[in-house]
Amino acid sequence: MGTRRRHGSGVEWEERFGYSRAVRVGDRILVAGTTATGPDGVVGLGDPERQTRFVLERIRTAIEALDGRLEDVVRTRIFVAHLADWETIAAVHGEYFAAIRPVNTLVQANLVGADYLVEIEAEAVVGE
Repeated sequence: MGTRRRHGSGVEWEERFGYSRAVRVGDRILVAGTTATGPDGVVGLGDPERQTRFVLERIRTAIEALDGRLEDVVRTRIFVAHLADWETIAAVHGEYFAAIRPVNTLVQANLVGADYLVEIEAEAVVGE
C-alpha cells in the first residue's frame, strides 16, 4: 500500500482529537473535512463565499504539501450549514474545479460550530 505521509494545518483540533488535515498513502491523498478556521478563529464570519475560498485554499495547500496538485482531485464533498448558501458555495467550487470536474456531493449538514457555513473534504489520486 505504500508509505503513509501526513500533513497538518496547525489547527489545534488535529492534535487534540487525533487526526490529520491530509494523509497520503501511495498515490492517494485524502483531505479531512475542512472549515474556515484560521489562527484567530472563524475566517469570513457570515460570508459563505469567503469561507469557501479559504477552505479550498487550505485543501490546495494540504494536497501540494503531499506532492499532489488540485488537478489530481477526483472527489469533493461539500457540507453546507444553510441551504440558501448552496449556490454561492457551489459557484466558488466551480471556479476551482471547472476544468478538473471531480465527482461531487453537496448536502446540508449541522456543522460543528454555529459560525461555520461550509465544510469540504477532498480525495486526490496523484497521476504519473
